Amino acid sequence: MLAVCTAPYSNMTYAANSPASPGSERQTTTETAGSIAGRQHREAPPHYKRALPSAVVLIDAGHGGIDGGTNIGNILEKDINLEVGKKLYALLRSQGIRAVLNRTGDYALSDDNRWHMSRSRHRRDLSQRRQLTDEIETTLFVSLHVNWAKNSVKHGPLVLHQNSGESALLAFCIQDALNRLQHTNEQPRYAKPFYLLNTVNEPAVIVEMGFLSHAGDREMLTNRVAQTRIAQSISAALWQYLLIAGTPDKVGQLDDNRILP
Repeated sequence: MLAVCTAPYSNMTYAANSPASPGSERQTTTETAGSIAGRQHREAPPHYKRALPSAVVLIDAGHGGIDGGTNIGNILEKDINLEVGKKLYALLRSQGIRAVLNRTGDYALSDDNRWHMSRSRHRRDLSQRRQLTDEIETTLFVSLHVNWAKNSVKHGPLVLHQNSGESALLAFCIQDALNRLQHTNEQPRYAKPFYLLNTVNEPAVIVEMGFLSHAGDREMLTNRVAQTRIAQSISAALWQYLLIAGTPDKVGQLDDNRILP
């Protein structure tokens, strides 16, 4: 054992005391620097950001699980939001735009929230939806919902936006596309009191796809073909926004590669 341990040291001492041949000092220095660089590379911490998904569009399918949203009889808002969300997700992915859908089944996102110590399930649900925008690098946040009014005459889509030019532009693109689909002329609105719009850092909108309280809208919202058309209209609007505004990253620089799958 002693021989094995001392042999390297004896060789190292011999090399140090031996006359240096031309270029040997430079070669030794180069090899030492390379060894150090290699060791530092191996010891560098992993890039954890690469382990998380990223997306141009985070699709928020509103409500879910115990939270059915608005309803009429057995028609629940949460189911409509999810169906359109799935269709929108599939369309975007097929067109080469990375998308993430925050729920793929009938469950409440508040059930996933173990960090917000609140007795309010509603607060845990909203904070979990907002937290996903921090964990997943995204460019746009689109929250899908269905509207309701006491006046059953009210109908048509309505898009709510943040107090920013990017969000307003995104809302205008989606509102215009849905207006043309549903033959309405509503204008998007700035919505100050909504938690998600106030706390999400990316351009974000809430898309009220129609009124469940209106017979015509209700028929459209529950029809699978019409749901596909709604998703197609929103998808086209997102493309329009990206063509106008580009795809800014977290620091405001343009990075067109982010729209690739």
